[in-house]
Amino acid sequence: MMLKIKRVPTLVSNFQKEEAEETLARGAGCGRNCLRNCCLPGSKLPLYASKNLRKGKSVAYETKEPPVDFLESLLLGEWEDRQQKGLFRYDVTACETKVIPGDYGFIAQLNEGRHLKKRPTEFRVDKVLQPFDGSKFNFTKVGQEELLFQFEASEDNEVQFFPNAPIDAEKSPSVVAINVSPIEYGHVLLIPKVLECLPQRIDRDSLLLALQMAAEAANPYFRLGYNSLGAFATINHLHFQAYYLAVPFPMEKAPTRKITFADAGVKISEMLNYPVRGLVFEGGNTLEDLANVVSGSCVCLQENNIPYNVLISDSAKRVFLLPQCYAEKQALGEVSSELLDTQVNPAVWEISGHMVLKRKEDYEGATEANAWRLLAEVSLSEARFQEVTALIFEAIDLNAEENENATEGSPEKPDVAPQPMEEIDALNTHASMVPV
Repeated sequence: MMLKIKRVPTLVSNFQKEEAEETLARGAGCGRNCLRNCCLPGSKLPLYASKNLRKGKSVAYETKEPPVDFLESLLLGEWEDRQQKGLFRYDVTACETKVIPGDYGFIAQLNEGRHLKKRPTEFRVDKVLQPFDGSKFNFTKVGQEELLFQFEASEDNEVQFFPNAPIDAEKSPSVVAINVSPIEYGHVLLIPKVLECLPQRIDRDSLLLALQMAAEAANPYFRLGYNSLGAFATINHLHFQAYYLAVPFPMEKAPTRKITFADAGVKISEMLNYPVRGLVFEGGNTLEDLANVVSGSCVCLQENNIPYNVLISDSAKRVFLLPQCYAEKQALGEVSSELLDTQVNPAVWEISGHMVLKRKEDYEGATEANAWRLLAEVSLSEARFQEVTALIFEAIDLNAEENENATEGSPEKPDVAPQPMEEIDALNTHASMVPV
């Protein structure tokens, strides 16, 4: 099925260069309008203060009461503003997109420019944990024009918006920025505590922040994803990715089988009938409960040097955790030349079923079987997956013997029903991207 695409003219401009020249002419900063001490003093950025994270003192600058859908409007409005200013490396809205016929509804996008214009990986791919290296690209080096807004807890536990809030260097704000090499409309980065220069490793606080953003968006078609080092993260500076796509991901439609319950009622299941083996976490009394269990599982994988991907789905109601081994297989020469020639690096979006293809022939010949074949190479073997699951359960204090019978029973269907294929008629239009 061919899908209509919203096309917004985007010029490859010298916007950033011109901004830098203006700043340099004023004698301020390094000339790049970056997020470091040379340019940061006096900088301001909108602040979206979300509820239910933490409490604190109120702030003095002017506030505006946001409507229910304000986060969505803010994110997409600011993203389109940066698009019109030519800050992206290419026009993603001009990329062809289609749903691949088949039972799962894999989504294929032809993006011939991304691998040529994307920032290259600058670190080892065989180490999940690596120290932050300020000499390599990181998000303190981006121009402030790439930032959309700050995202944090409301001081009085109510949603608030501050249109012109100072960037407090001592506080090290969490920020939302454009992904200059987008794979979808509205593609952004959530960068926790950006000025602390944290390496790409999940902890409880960062995962809780990502869950809170997904819950605050309150839109099942807004997902956040995470790639560890060794699982096709390309920047060793802590960040999540997010975008809107108004169709169910194939992975979200896969049946699951309950394994056990963790603390505070967090249910842990395993995916069935999907090419990549993974765990699904859902429930708990609060988002903090879910964050505790999932982040503990991620820390376990990090400490055991196991690359992984995370998808936050269904407005933070479900979290998929996917240990993977594709880069390891590449290094060992165990991936076929046919798959390597596609130049597809299966990160969280590809694993979820949104296949970003680099060559026209792969796009035109895309089939469900081809997508399945690629993703099957990503997955751990059944034996290795069970070993890794046991490691995770030990790390989060689950007793394997007490839960050895928990896998009995019939597979469960996901809570979100698949959208009928005949209703998917405008995948990349604004109206379908952000359904009401």
